Amino acid sequence: MFTGIIEGVGRIAVLEARGGDVRLRVEVGTLPFEAVQAGESIAVNGVCLTVVEFDAVSFAADASNETLSLTTLGRLQVGAPVNLERAMRPTDRLGGHMVSGHVDGVGRVLAIVEDARAQRWRFAAPAALLRYVAKKGSICVDGVSLTVNEVDADGFEVALIPHTVSHTAFAQTRAGDAVNLEIDLVARYVERLLAGRSDNN
Repeated sequence: MFTGIIEGVGRIAVLEARGGDVRLRVEVGTLPFEAVQAGESIAVNGVCLTVVEFDAVSFAADASNETLSLTTLGRLQVGAPVNLERAMRPTDRLGGHMVSGHVDGVGRVLAIVEDARAQRWRFAAPAALLRYVAKKGSICVDGVSLTVNEVDADGFEVALIPHTVSHTAFAQTRAGDAVNLEIDLVARYVERLLAGRSDNN
């Protein structure tokens, strides 16, 4: 599990084809990387990946064809900046919201508008995901926990404060770029519970 509070910005160092899928090597950049262990989880742009190798400044992880097809990882180029977060510990503060690292779909940045010192970002999202997006609810975009300001039939809008922009890969994200989306876990489970209740009636 993750919180959606980005701990560092790294970059894709290597994309290596292996047996039909891909092994990524990620330079950790500003991510605190002490006591890393093989087998631990690190979210890369919101995608939970398992560390299979590491050295002092990078780690390697395998991405299956399923992961590549359902996320933006398969579209990244060497050198691309990525948001990084290590899995939360039981003693960590939950500064964002509960994030699984299981991406639900890919959206797109529609517009970035200056709003005093902040920025208003508008995203397009698949209709199948928008039903779970609520005004003032939470959503995870490229691994970043964000609060939804507005939502309509075409997409949703959030506000990014200067700290969020400068401490994430959003600093290099532009209108038109694809982004990973993970809906709020609570919305997913509420729907499942209601569906089960309906089936029992």
